[in-house]
Amino acid sequence: MEQLPMRARSLMNRRAVIGGLASLIWPSAVGAQMPPLQDDPPELRTARSQFIIVAGGGVLSPVNVERMDGKRIDLSSFRGRVVLLSFWATWCPPCRREVPQLEQLQAMLRGEKIEIVAVSIDRSGTSVVKPFLDRLGVRKLTPYLDPGGQLTQAQGPDARPLFRLYGMPISYIIDRHGRVAGYFSGEMDWTSPAALRLLRYYADP
Repeated sequence: MEQLPMRARSLMNRRAVIGGLASLIWPSAVGAQMPPLQDDPPELRTARSQFIIVAGGGVLSPVNVERMDGKRIDLSSFRGRVVLLSFWATWCPPCRREVPQLEQLQAMLRGEKIEIVAVSIDRSGTSVVKPFLDRLGVRKLTPYLDPGGQLTQAQGPDARPLFRLYGMPISYIIDRHGRVAGYFSGEMDWTSPAALRLLRYYADP
């Protein structure tokens, strides 16, 4: 059998990893007519993990996330912008390094059409999140809370979670059309040139 070039095999493998995942997590977009994506996104990987493309991801169902001030924001309000949806927790050692970097990233991307939505899954909510961020000196990043697992846990016997926690931290990229483009499980320096290239790839018209 003829062997495919390494790049072609790599692209096929990335697309095949979770070809049916979108239908399990984001079922709302069946039949939706959406503009095509660009060519393959730039690669983002570490020694332990890599960005996983969600093949055929549909438009995300309306879902609210809670800010630490109690206000609830619908993710669809960010339509037209790329969303980096990052799940973290105070008990997660890598998160202590990644969360301050997300604040740096927010400053680096000021004026660009990319939104940072950093969601704590701590069950105690504000009572543990605020002192944690204070200790880290994180003051300009807008923290979001999901203590009840609305985003990451099944909300009924026949329901599936909107987002699965394959590791901690874990970050999902939602493109400017509201489609889940993929995820990165594990620690990532989102201020790195490779990460910035990936985010800007999805932000470009």
